[in-house]
Amino acid sequence: MIERQIVAQKKKEHQIQEMIAKNVKGSGYSHIKLQRTPLGEKIIIYAARPGLIVGRKGQNITKLTKNLKNSFELENPQIEINEIEKINLDAGVVAGSIAESLEKFGTARFKGIMHKTMEEVMNAGALGIEIVISGKIPGARAKSWRVYSGYLKKCGDIAITGVNKAKIRAVIKTGVVGVKVSIMPPDIKLPDKIQLLEEKEEIIEEIKEEKPVKEEKEKPKGDKELKKKQEKEEKKSKPKKEKKETKKIIKKEPKKQLKKKG
Repeated sequence: MIERQIVAQKKKEHQIQEMIAKNVKGSGYSHIKLQRTPLGEKIIIYAARPGLIVGRKGQNITKLTKNLKNSFELENPQIEINEIEKINLDAGVVAGSIAESLEKFGTARFKGIMHKTMEEVMNAGALGIEIVISGKIPGARAKSWRVYSGYLKKCGDIAITGVNKAKIRAVIKTGVVGVKVSIMPPDIKLPDKIQLLEEKEEIIEEIKEEKPVKEEKEKPKGDKELKKKQEKEEKKSKPKKEKKETKKIIKKEPKKQLKKKG
């Protein structure tokens, strides 16, 4: 029973979204949120130009509330409009602008429209974008054209919850053309994103503790040793005596006189 109620509620929300998208064209419509309150149903409309949805003196918004009340049997529908600040990062607004330009200019300039929108989204700061247009473009045979740029998740939980997706139909002369836009916003937190921090070089200096030098106690010396030291110091301090020159005296013996005989 709960599953059926959830399915019925989602179906009703989708039908309300389609009806609002038809009535509000050219206002940069993105998506809606349906909330249940004690007073009644609250419908929040997200659009780039909320002034066009309200109209002069609130004429357009009163018409929209009457249509919702009659077609879906809502008791007290309260419509609230929120303005989208970053237009180029919203997939619904981007897909709507591509569909409007295709309906206006036709299939002759579809490649230029795709590349221009892709550049605008990437310049706005998106991590990645993918635009797929499928239908009878440019000839009678149906084809699909894909343009992509940057980094975009295709699988996993982030691809379902983090990536902003939108699908819109554009009615042209050759038939219905489908426009699919997927944008990866810049503020998304990826689990595989690693930020390397600069390692701080810590210089550790080893400080060796100087051991206190033990003062050797002077041993009492005897009187003899002190006298010897004093004598040595005195000898060193005294000037050296000059050596006396010694002359050898050689005594000459007198010559013996020979007496003449006779």
